[in-house]
Amino acid sequence: MPLNQLTSVLNDNLKNLKETGRAKGAEKVIVRIKRAEGENGPRYFLEGFDDKPFIKMNSNSYLGLTLRDDMIAAEENGAKEFGVGPGAVRFISGTHLAHIDLEKKLAAFHGREAAMIFSSAYVTSMGVIVPLTTPETVLISDELNHNCIINATRLSRPAEKSIYKHNDMPDLEAKIRENLGKGKRALIITDGIFSMRGDNAPLNKLVEICRKYDSSFPEGIISIVDDSHGVGAFGKTGRGTEEFVSTKVDVLIGTLGKAFGVNGGYVVSSASVINYLRETAPMYIYSNPITVSEARAAHKALEILESPEGGKLLAHLAEMTAKFRNGLRTLGYETLDGAHPVVPLLVRDTQKTADLVRHLTENGVLATGLNYPVVPKGDEEIRFQVCADHTVADIDYVLKTLENYRR
Repeated sequence: MPLNQLTSVLNDNLKNLKETGRAKGAEKVIVRIKRAEGENGPRYFLEGFDDKPFIKMNSNSYLGLTLRDDMIAAEENGAKEFGVGPGAVRFISGTHLAHIDLEKKLAAFHGREAAMIFSSAYVTSMGVIVPLTTPETVLISDELNHNCIINATRLSRPAEKSIYKHNDMPDLEAKIRENLGKGKRALIITDGIFSMRGDNAPLNKLVEICRKYDSSFPEGIISIVDDSHGVGAFGKTGRGTEEFVSTKVDVLIGTLGKAFGVNGGYVVSSASVINYLRETAPMYIYSNPITVSEARAAHKALEILESPEGGKLLAHLAEMTAKFRNGLRTLGYETLDGAHPVVPLLVRDTQKTADLVRHLTENGVLATGLNYPVVPKGDEEIRFQVCADHTVADIDYVLKTLENYRR
């Protein structure tokens, strides 16, 4: 067989991933979901675990919209009217009215001139950063930025690349000064919410620094923020990190696949920026858009969020997040300050992290363990994610499970 030699090399690589702790391992398969009932939120059933119910504490669906009847109806109606797929990329014949309506809704939601949807948030970051980077662009990025930003930076090949210390604004300013005269344009790129820690970027300070040095670059400094974990789950009305710190960046990237509970990514900015990206982003031009049914469901999610009910969902999410974070501290666990529903439990030991994840799984709790080399040695953690469909009873059960482990 012609693959024999390659297979041997790939198997050696896979073995190395496992031995160094970098392999993600077998994926858990959800085979059934039981909707919220009584004092309990949704329960999930996994392949290989018989009829054992699990509480999902590792979901990005922060508003808990995925199982709502009105969301499902919006998606079903879209499929009935236009079928299950777009049938083409946008510029050929894949653009539907639902896509245009959603983009208008997203632009208005974020107070921007225009919006543009992509097939995923990961692709959105790639499709924004690469076209905006020229051979005379300086790119400056937070050291804890998401993998999509890291890979976009590699693909875009800027004239200069600098990494500043996590959320360290004096270091960001120093990196800007170091790159004066090295490019016509500077892109300052950061996550809004950092997915491993749940902390937020100080965007207000970042924007001030960008304005301070904007005239030092012939084509200016452009602030780009991927707030996929922030939009819909953070800020008084769910408008993300920008709302939380009262500022606006030049280019904002978001997702439809986390708090909004659907699928896809998007970017909002000025009309000129969006028009340019439509003509230059290969990830947009040569890839099918999300389906009409997904666009309809995402539109419904925005309607819910902007309604009085959305305010109640955000309030409940904040209450459950605070309850869980405070509960961890009461039990003697270490966590980080913050208001975002990503709540890290810092274990700071690889074996103990694995043991605790095993204990949680045995007791019907799904949570994500992060060990070296995914995180630096000494930063090993379990990432919990609170959602609006978690109940008081759910949070109490998870905390009781963690209390039993300490005993």
